[in-house]
Amino acid sequence: MNIFKSLCCFIFVWIGSNSFAQTAFVKGVIFDQKNLPVEGVNVNCLNNTTQTNEKGFYQIAIPSDQKVTIAFTHISLKKASLTVSLKSNEVYLLNLQMNDQEEQMGEVIINGNTKKTVQGIITFEAEDIRFIPGANAGIENVLKTLPGVNSNNELSTQYSVRGGNYDENLVYVNEIEVYRPFLIRSGQQEGLSFINTDLVQNIEFSAGGFQAKYGDKMSSVLDITYRNPTKFGAALEMSLLGGSLAVDAVSKDKKWSAITGIRYRNNSLLVNSQETQTNYTPTFADIQTNVNYQASAKWQWSFLGNISQNKYLYQPLTRQTNFGTVDAPMALAVYYEGKEKDKYDTYFGALKSTYQVSDTFTLKFIGSVFHTLEQEYFDILAQYRLGEVDTNIGSDTYGDIAFSRGIGSQINHARNDLDALIANLELKGLKNWKQNQIEWGVKYTKESIHDRISEWEVIDSAGFSIRPPIVLPKNNEPYLPYAGLLVPYQYVSAINFTDINRFSAYAQWSRKDILGSSEVWYNLGARMQSWEVTGDNLDNKFQTVFSPRAQFAIKPDWKKEMLFRFTIGVYNQPPFYRELRDFSGVVQPNVKAQKSINLVIANDYSFKMWERPFKLVTEGYYKKMTNLNPYTVDNVRIRYAANNNAIAYVQGLDVRLNGEFVPGTDSWISFGYLKTEENIDNKGYISRPTDQRLKFALLFQDYMPNIPSLKLYLNLVYNTGLPGGSPSYSDPYLYQNRLNDYRRVDVGFSKVFIDQKIGMSNMKFLKSVKELSLGFEIFNLFNNQNAITNTWVRDVYTKTEYAIPNYMTTRVFNLKLSMRL
Repeated sequence: MNIFKSLCCFIFVWIGSNSFAQTAFVKGVIFDQKNLPVEGVNVNCLNNTTQTNEKGFYQIAIPSDQKVTIAFTHISLKKASLTVSLKSNEVYLLNLQMNDQEEQMGEVIINGNTKKTVQGIITFEAEDIRFIPGANAGIENVLKTLPGVNSNNELSTQYSVRGGNYDENLVYVNEIEVYRPFLIRSGQQEGLSFINTDLVQNIEFSAGGFQAKYGDKMSSVLDITYRNPTKFGAALEMSLLGGSLAVDAVSKDKKWSAITGIRYRNNSLLVNSQETQTNYTPTFADIQTNVNYQASAKWQWSFLGNISQNKYLYQPLTRQTNFGTVDAPMALAVYYEGKEKDKYDTYFGALKSTYQVSDTFTLKFIGSVFHTLEQEYFDILAQYRLGEVDTNIGSDTYGDIAFSRGIGSQINHARNDLDALIANLELKGLKNWKQNQIEWGVKYTKESIHDRISEWEVIDSAGFSIRPPIVLPKNNEPYLPYAGLLVPYQYVSAINFTDINRFSAYAQWSRKDILGSSEVWYNLGARMQSWEVTGDNLDNKFQTVFSPRAQFAIKPDWKKEMLFRFTIGVYNQPPFYRELRDFSGVVQPNVKAQKSINLVIANDYSFKMWERPFKLVTEGYYKKMTNLNPYTVDNVRIRYAANNNAIAYVQGLDVRLNGEFVPGTDSWISFGYLKTEENIDNKGYISRPTDQRLKFALLFQDYMPNIPSLKLYLNLVYNTGLPGGSPSYSDPYLYQNRLNDYRRVDVGFSKVFIDQKIGMSNMKFLKSVKELSLGFEIFNLFNNQNAITNTWVRDVYTKTEYAIPNYMTTRVFNLKLSMRL
C-alpha cells in the first residue's frame, strides 16, 4: 500500500511543484474486444510516449490549449487515434476499446471547467462517494473530511461550516431547496439523509462566500444534481446497516426517463456499541423518484418526489461511564425505566419546468411542497449513583462504584407534536450575452407550522425535589417555611400556530475577460428578502433585508498554474421557525435576521508531482456577525434564545491538497484552523458552541499493486474538542470547559469481482452484471472514546457539578455487497 508515501507528500509538495509546466493529462484503461485489459499499448503524443501496464492503465501529459493527436498502437491490434484540445491542467478520462479489424479516429474538445473553481465551489465524483467508509456513508460523510466542515457526531448527517451551526447550511437537489425534520434532538434518531447517493450525478459544495443566486443562509451551500438516465440500469446495495435499490428507466422514444431509489436503514449495530445498554428498534425508510419529460427541443419538465418514514423506538436499560483521573477515578452508573417513541413522516414533491427561449436565454419555473408530521413521546426514569471506583486489582468489585458521593433520580417526560407545511413558487432566468451572464430569480414561500410542545424534567436528590435556580419566591429554608409551589426543574409548555410569508429575489452579473495577459472573472449580485410572522396572539411585523455580494478572480499568465480569488458579501439569515421559538417554547415574531459580513481570500495552485496532477487550495476567511441569536447545542438539537442580543466573529484558514497520490485514484489531505467567539449582552467574548479550533482529515484511496481489484478506502478525521456546554439555567460564562479531542478512523476494504476493467462474468446468471463487489468496513478502527455532549450530575456532599461525557460509538464491523446492472 502507498499510505506512508501519501502522508509524506504534503511535506514535499513545494519541492515537487517546481516541475510544473503548462500541460494537460489524458488517462484511462485500454481494453480488447473481450473487455480484457491490454498490456504494452504504445501511447504517443508529439515527443511524449508511454505504455499501458499489465492492467491496461496509462497516463500521458500533453500540451494544453492546442489541438494535438494521441496515437494508440499495439503489435496485434489496429491503430486508434484521438484529437484533443484541453485547458491547462485538465484531466480527461479515456477508456478505449481497440480491435483487430479497423482503425479508430475521433476528436474531443474540452473547454476547461474553471467556472466552479472561480466561484470557490468544490466538486466531487459521485462514483467515489459510494465506497468511502463511514457510520453514515454518503455525501455528508465526505463533506466532513473538508477543511472548515466539522462534525463530532458520526451518527448524524448534519455538519457545521466555518463556525456556523446546523441551521446555517443550504441544501439543494436539482435547484430545489430541501429541508430536514424539526424535532430531532439526537444523531441516532436521524436515519436517512434526504440525498440518495445512488441517484446523484453532480456534487458541488461551497464553504462560504457563495453567490447571490443561492439562498439566505450564512455558512454553506450544497448543490446536488440528480442523474438523467439514458438507458436502463439498476444498483443494489446490502449491508448490516440496511440496504438500497435504485432503478434507471427510459422510454423507447427517449422522451421519458426516471430514476427511483428505495432505502432502508437500521442503526442498531451502531447504537448497541454505545455505553448505554438499550432495547432499540428503529426503522428508517424512504422512496424517492426523479421523472424527466422532454416535451420538445426547447421545453423540459421534471418531477422530484420523496416519502420518508422514520420510526424510533428506544428503551434504555443501564449505563456506566468512567471518568476522572488515574489518581481519582470516578464513575456514573445509571439504571433506566421507561421508553421513547418518536415518529417522523415527511412528504416532498417538486415540479420543475425549463424553457429554452433561445440559445442564450433560459427560463425556469419551480414549485415545491414539503410536509412533515413529527411526534416525540417519552417517559424515562433514570436512577443514578455517582461515586469512586474500586481500583484494587483482584477485588470482587473491581471497576464498580465503591463509595457513592451522589444518589438520585430524574424523570424526563415529553409529548411534542409538530405539523409543518412549506410551499414554494419560484421563477428563474439566465441570459448569456457575449462574455456576460445575467441571472435573476423571484420566489414566494409560505410556511405554516402547528406546534405543541410539552416537556418537563424532575430531579430528585437524596429524597427531595430540586427546584430550578430561577424559581420564585426565594427559598430561605430552614429559617422560613417555603410557601411556593413545587415545580419541575425544567418545564416547557406551549401551543403555537404560526404562519410565515416570505418574498425573496436575486439578480447577479458575471463576466469573463482578459486583463493584460491574465484571465479575470467578475461577479456582482444582490439578494433581498421580506417576511412577516403571523399567528395567534402575535404582533405582526414586516421586515426586509438586503444582501450585496461580489467575487473577483484572476489567473495570471505564469508558468505556474495559479488562480487567486477574492470574495466579499453580506449574508443575512432571516429566522426560520426554530429560531423564533425561545427557551420557554413561545414564538417571538420580532426576531431579526442574523447578519454576517464575509471576507474570503483564496489561492488555487495546480502543479505536477510524481508526473501526476495535484491541486493545493488555500483559503483565509473572516466573518463579522451582528444581530446574533444565541443558542445552545445538545447533541444535534439547537435551542435558540430568540433574542438578537449577541455579536460574534469567525476567523480561520483552510488548506486542502488533493490529487492522485496513487495512480488512477483521487485522495486529499485537509487542514483547518478556526476561532469563533461571541459577546452576549456586552459581557465579553467567550467561545461559541461551534468553536472547533483545529481540524485535520485524510481521505485516501489505494489498491494492491499485484491485486488491483482489492481496494482500500481510508477516512481519518481529527478535531480538537468543542466547548462542553453548561448545566441548565447556568451562566455559560462560568462554564468554558471543552470536550476531549475527536479522533476517528474508518477503513474499508473492497474486493471487485466484476467491472469494466476486469470484464464481465462467464457465469450465466451474472451475464447482465456490470459491477459486483464485496466490502468489509471497520468503523472507529482504533476504538477511540469520543464525546458529543456532557451530562451534568451534582455531588450531594460538595455541591460540585460534574461534567459526565456522553460517549459515541465504539469499534464496529460491517459487511457490504454492491451490484450494478
